[in-house]
Amino acid sequence: MARLILFNKPFRVLSQFTDDGGRATLANYLRIPGVYPAGRLDWDSEGLLLLTDDGALQARISQPRFHLPKTYLVQVEGTPDAAQLQQLRAGVQLNDGLTRPAQVQPCDAQEWLWPRHPPVRERKSVPDSWLQLTITEGRNRQVRRMTAAIGCPTLRLIRWRIGDWTLEGLAPGEYREISVHLPRAPRASGAPPADRKSGPRPTRHRPRRR
Repeated sequence: MARLILFNKPFRVLSQFTDDGGRATLANYLRIPGVYPAGRLDWDSEGLLLLTDDGALQARISQPRFHLPKTYLVQVEGTPDAAQLQQLRAGVQLNDGLTRPAQVQPCDAQEWLWPRHPPVRERKSVPDSWLQLTITEGRNRQVRRMTAAIGCPTLRLIRWRIGDWTLEGLAPGEYREISVHLPRAPRASGAPPADRKSGPRPTRHRPRRR
């Protein structure tokens, strides 16, 4: 069986194990030989990053042709109206082409969500709001570009779910290890909180102290 690591990547941590510029990397939190990220999550984004020691599983998770759904909690500047939300649902024209239709709905700030350090800069004259957004592709900085295209720039971005796997129970810097045969069939719905994944009891690890 393949090893799969579910890691809650903190803000301003690279989705790689080394960096010549001295920035924080996965090596600050994980000491697990032989595993590699299945996909990526931007330095200034937070949330679920999957790592595995199995090449086939890595490809199934990361390659766009498998259309694995990814669900994000997105804090945006402004409050999107019905027409703006419909743009996301229909597909947004970006400089690299039209996006696939997204699933999106307004949501409240989640009570379980940890504070970000440094915090999001607030503008008293401009309100902000939260969206739950699910996409099935993974272009560079796609969610940020999509919300900017409808006039609501992203202020904070947290990936909650990839396929069947979620952040549930993981604080920033913590990870959980499970064993899997193959990913389950992708499903479009990704609303938190989700049912716990069945299978072997996972092991949860707290971040290492530096």
